[in-house]
Amino acid sequence: MGKANGAIRRGRSPGRATAAVGVSMLAATLITACGTDSGDKINIYYAPEDNFQKVVDNCNAKAGGRYEIVYNKLPRDADGQREQMVRRLAAGDAGLDILGLDVTWVPEFAEAGWIEEWTGENKAQAEQGVLPGPLETAQWNGKLYGATKNTNIQLLWYDDRVTPKPAATWTEMIEEAKRLKAEGKPYQVLYTGAQFEGLVAVYNSIVESAGGRILSEDGKSVVMDEGAVKALEILKEVSASGITNPSLTNQKEDDVRQSFQRGEAAYELIWPFVYPSMAEEDPERLPHFKWARYPSVEPGVPSKSTIGGYDLSVSSASTKKPQAFEAALCLRSPDSQKFSALNDGVPPTIESVYTDEVPLDPAKPADPENNPSMATEYPMKETILEALKDAAVRPLTPAYQNLSTVMSKVLSPPGQIDPQTTAEELRQKLTDALDSKGVIP
Repeated sequence: MGKANGAIRRGRSPGRATAAVGVSMLAATLITACGTDSGDKINIYYAPEDNFQKVVDNCNAKAGGRYEIVYNKLPRDADGQREQMVRRLAAGDAGLDILGLDVTWVPEFAEAGWIEEWTGENKAQAEQGVLPGPLETAQWNGKLYGATKNTNIQLLWYDDRVTPKPAATWTEMIEEAKRLKAEGKPYQVLYTGAQFEGLVAVYNSIVESAGGRILSEDGKSVVMDEGAVKALEILKEVSASGITNPSLTNQKEDDVRQSFQRGEAAYELIWPFVYPSMAEEDPERLPHFKWARYPSVEPGVPSKSTIGGYDLSVSSASTKKPQAFEAALCLRSPDSQKFSALNDGVPPTIESVYTDEVPLDPAKPADPENNPSMATEYPMKETILEALKDAAVRPLTPAYQNLSTVMSKVLSPPGQIDPQTTAEELRQKLTDALDSKGVIP
């Protein structure tokens, strides 16, 4: 999920196949014929998300024929999503109205002049009740360029039959994994160790948890301070101690999920999509599938986990900007975010959604299978909310695509990191990447 959540992969728990329940919540006055009187079609380009079309249908019903939102699915991988939009925007293609942007792309697209600033009432609605961390991902140079659609944050997932009390720090987790291995029990510590953005997100989380910085606050210079070096030491230790998966350097999100579900690991550091997947694919194990905040670097010092997710932006080339802003606000409204959280596992950006215990269809009795609420189907919500209130945001810069490519290459394979040497290499190569700004493929 998010850059590290690129393709939005979600399963659904048993009994959730009756999507009409969710639709009725979103559209109490659902209009079955969604044709438009004006003929205006608002094209949204967004990552594949299993139930997003239902959110679109609801917003079309609310539009009452003034326009029709058309969901255009982007490729499943984040790089493919970005490449398609960048090429078309650079050519001035007016066929793109609303853009689903990974949280790391907003500065680049804003700097290039491809997306509109949110102002006035649109801005006020887009910011209302949004958690500070997710909101920061939609801003650039003090201006708002996106409406937060969903956020994401990694948690520490475990089976309480293997590890009844989750490790609080990286040191504890490493030592516990070694002990479990010696006892012949599931012991692996799983994370996204392939050479891609997922590895960068893990490194950034450890850096921020260590109180460090990769870039300066304004994103214009490389820092790589003591916290960043400490994070390299931890990443090297966990990767070179014989406690990771043999396929670590090839593992992306779904590989991590599958390895854990096969019973190979004690811990996995991953996004919340693993919960609905476990509910669907191994429901008998679900009562033992638990979660905690990301491990800390120092005992007693709260960890910081890197935010993922998507923001909705309006293309500067769109000829239907007023309708596009209105449609985007509907697609990421509190009701829409709640529906997506319950059906696709993507965490909301609006704080009130986490405390909303009203079931999907308020007119029907609450039912964990057929009419779920946040309480029944999103039990990790309090931990997610707590982590989001003290989260890490990836370095905000138009050159992030360059930075990510550089960091993923230098950090791979993580088991061969030499902290001081690697830190110096990152300082030099990240400085070069910043000088080259954003990349247009």
